[in-house]
Formats: sequence, C-alpha cells, structure tokens
Amino acid sequence: MQRYCSFEQGPIRPPSEATSLLIRATRNCPWNKCAFCHTYRRTKFEVRSVEEIKKDIAYAKEIAESIKNFSWNHGEGGDVSRRIVNVLSDHEDIYDDSFRSVVSWLYYGGESVFIQDANSIIMKTDDLVQVLSYIKEQFPVVNRITSYCRSHTAARKSVEELEMLKESGLTRIHIGMESGYDPLLKFMSKGVTAAEHIEGGKRIKEAGISLCEYVMPGLGGNRWSNEHAEETAKVINQINPDFVRLRSLHVVADTDLFEMTRKGEFNPIGDEDVLKEIRKFIETLDGIESTIVSDHILNLLEELNGKLPDDKYMLLRIIDNYFSLSDEERLVYRVGRRTGTYRSLNDLSDKSTYHKIKSMIDHYGVRDQEHLDKDLLKIMNRYIQ
Repeated sequence: MQRYCSFEQGPIRPPSEATSLLIRATRNCPWNKCAFCHTYRRTKFEVRSVEEIKKDIAYAKEIAESIKNFSWNHGEGGDVSRRIVNVLSDHEDIYDDSFRSVVSWLYYGGESVFIQDANSIIMKTDDLVQVLSYIKEQFPVVNRITSYCRSHTAARKSVEELEMLKESGLTRIHIGMESGYDPLLKFMSKGVTAAEHIEGGKRIKEAGISLCEYVMPGLGGNRWSNEHAEETAKVINQINPDFVRLRSLHVVADTDLFEMTRKGEFNPIGDEDVLKEIRKFIETLDGIESTIVSDHILNLLEELNGKLPDDKYMLLRIIDNYFSLSDEERLVYRVGRRTGTYRSLNDLSDKSTYHKIKSMIDHYGVRDQEHLDKDLLKIMNRYIQ
C-alpha cells in the first residue's frame, strides 16, 4: 500500500470514545487553568479553520478507502477483520498513527466520531455545523458524533444553536463538571459556577443532545468532602443528565494542585474516604434517570454501574459490601485493583490470586505501609501520564 497523508489528532478523549475516529477541530483548552489538570499546560488554544479540518476528514476518508480496498484484495470483502488488522500490523514501519487509528476505527465498526480537543463546541456554530455535515457526507455510516464542552460555553450557546448542532449530527456532549460546590470550583480555578453547570446542562438536554457529566470524587479533599458530594449531587439533580461518569481525583505532578498539596493548602483523602464520598453523592441523587458509570482505572470500584432510580440501592449496597470486608480483604482488594488485577469485589473469591497479592503485601511488612502506599501511587501515576 502507498503512503497517505496524515491527519492531526489531539492528546485525549473520553474512555467511552476509545473506538471513535478522532477529528481535531480545536487545539488544546481555551480555559486551561484548572488546578488539577496537566493535559494542556503551556499550550496555546487555537480554533482550526473549517478548511483545515475538512482536509483532515478527507485524509481519513482516503485512508479508510485504501484499507477497505486492501480488504477486498485479500478476500475479506471490504471488512476490516482481525486477519486484516494482523496483516497490516506486520507493516507498522510504513504506517503512522493516523493510519493505525483508522484501521482500529474500522475494525470496531467505523460508526462513531469524537471531535477534539477540550472544548470544540466553542467554535462558531455555523463553522461546526459545516464540520459535522462534512463528516456525515464523507462517512454516511457514522451514526454517533460526540465532543467535549465546558458548562460555561454551553450556557452561552442558545438552545437553537445547540439544536442546529444536533440536526447536523452531534449526538452527545461530554462535560467535565467535576464539582457543583462553588467554593471548591473557585479554589480549583474551574472558571465556572454551579449555576452555569445547571444552565449549560439544561440547554444541552433541551436541545435533545445526549449529555454526559463527569464528576470527580475526592476533589474536595479533607476540607470539603461532604459539601462536594452533596452539592454536586444537587446540581446533577437539577440537570438530569443521561450519564454521570465518576473520575476519582489523583493529584499529579506539573499541576497547580500538586504544588498546593506540597504546601499543605490541599490535603487529599484516601481510597476509602473517596468511596464514602461517592456513597454520599449517590445517596443524595434524587428524582433523576441518569446512568451512573464508573469506567476509569482510578476508580476503586469499577462495578458501580447502574441506572437511576431503580439501581440506586444496588449501587449503595456495592459500596456497603466493600466496607463489610475485613481490614485484610479491603487492603488486598485495593492493591489488586491498583495493580490492575481486580475488576470487581467478586475477584476476591479467586484464592490463588488473593494469596499472591497477600504475599506481596506481607513482603512490605506491617511497619512499611507508607512504602506500599507510595508504590501504589507510582502505579496510578502511570495510568494517567
């Protein structure tokens, strides 16, 4: 196969968009001041021109067509099967990230697209409509287009503008709410208020676009944990988003929050206090039909998934089941989860794995808990670098 032009891709996307084609409409983040975030530090926000974005979409289309032709020539009828992926992977030396991303996208169906970067809804509505329409024109089978957005931006878009985006193909917006507690939002330099969270979320919902709000358990530290849980839940209650995704805080280097922690201005809470905070948050949710999702490696309990209101007490029971474990079992589970061994509390029933983890813990010794905690933090750092 001949070489094809590359197209630009940004650094991140939500875990739920792992199988989406990434189209970069904006570069970096227009706010870029959140104390806990390091993704776009020392970068400049830019809105790419419609022509530039369309060119990237056309490049992606050209690559997709070449891969499908390759499939036809190898007896797969245009389908990007596992065999085609394996054959193409043997030639990694001549294919770049753009090519590999399209291969993966087609393998998983080629029906979803994620518009990058941090807040592409900030584009002029007419320009973004052109981009969305061009995606649908070039890839008629695409049935799902999503993007990040700040509540501050959504609160300043009219419902009519958001409806135009929906009619052009935008199906879901992801918003990093993090918290609904104003003193904490100010402390973290989030650049948004609880009222703006509510207004932005309501406008998206009114426009008929699916809304996913991200909440950050642990963000309140030991100072505001209770207020963070309760006030965030109250904001969610007023929005009633389609999804609420949990993203537990992990303080990383090269952030303002890391420096604040070092100076004693912020005191993080541990795994179990974060879990108690999540319980308070879920307990305070009321009158909504949101789906709770815990699909991130930093969350202690990945199995916290359910649709409200029916699954509320099931979710609370999962947390209670964790706290009903013995001290040893909880420590074994924490280590198993942080090392990527455990996915749910049921995994504790595998006695062989249990004893291996227990043996590793015993190696540290009772008096070396601090060393164990430091090593677990190092592992967690690797998950989000």
